Amino acid sequence: MNLDNADFPHLVEVGTHRKPLAQGHMLKAFQDNIRLPDGTAATREYLVHPGAVMVIPLLDDGGVLLERQYRYPMGRVMVEFPAGKLDAGEHSLLCAQRELLEETGYTAREWAYAGTIHPVISYSTEHIDVWFARQLLPGASRLDAGEFLEVFSSTFDELMLACQSGAVTDAKTLTGAFWWQNVLSGRWVLNWAGCDLSGHVAPPGPRVPSIGPV
Repeated sequence: MNLDNADFPHLVEVGTHRKPLAQGHMLKAFQDNIRLPDGTAATREYLVHPGAVMVIPLLDDGGVLLERQYRYPMGRVMVEFPAGKLDAGEHSLLCAQRELLEETGYTAREWAYAGTIHPVISYSTEHIDVWFARQLLPGASRLDAGEFLEVFSSTFDELMLACQSGAVTDAKTLTGAFWWQNVLSGRWVLNWAGCDLSGHVAPPGPRVPSIGPV
């Protein structure tokens, strides 16, 4: 499916002026004046995000590792796959390996890049690279200061039921469950590569959030 902007000029919005609204520790907020496809003017407000990774850690018994973590904006404990934001200039795979180790204590002998998702396309540039990890080796977690979470294992059926019942509502984790389902069924094939646990697998290059021209 081709989605090149050049093939859909009747849908493209063009930025004409950008105004910064706020800058936090991780996020930047902007308001852009834009020209709509019919030539009229409008505004768009959005967040620029550094990007992130999510890891689907496959256990030898056929299950996966998940986490419980309190998410303040939601005001509740959420169930998620391990994930975290990219540091400036950090390769996606190295970030995935770092987050898996820090949050769960596990390392993995094999990794496979599955793809990229954009969880909030209406108001954020955020992208999340999805990685699968297998041949896991347990160890001690290295949580950041102020980070509190629980790691637990789940079978495929348990996770699917949690998604169906609404116990899991995190968008990236729902997407990860969908990805895992297709991998298990054989419909989607992953290209696995071994590594020495210090990141020596050719990862995709770091992605820079892209915002419209002004």
